[in-house]
Amino acid sequence: MKVSNMRSRNGNPVPNQLIIHTPEATFFQSYDTIIIKTTFIDGKRKVFLDSDAWDYSKTTARYRNDFLGCDSKTVKARIASGEYELADLNTTEAEA
Repeated sequence: MKVSNMRSRNGNPVPNQLIIHTPEATFFQSYDTIIIKTTFIDGKRKVFLDSDAWDYSKTTARYRNDFLGCDSKTVKARIASGEYELADLNTTEAEA
């Protein structure tokens, strides 16, 4: 596992905005909440956004968009089309 801070548009590390790389997936975490999980399924990139937190605040949206490389309008369109899926990324088995 490798964890690093996201970088601002001028290259500075951003506190509390993390990118987590594991062998299975890459995650974007804002504070203590996973916002995005990206993985490859059958050779195709798959994007999951947390159903409760994906659009939590302007700050979350800004860094979510930077992570995905698109704007909020495109994120919403990709959710509507099914290209991005909403999922519960923050409930553990013990909490369920």
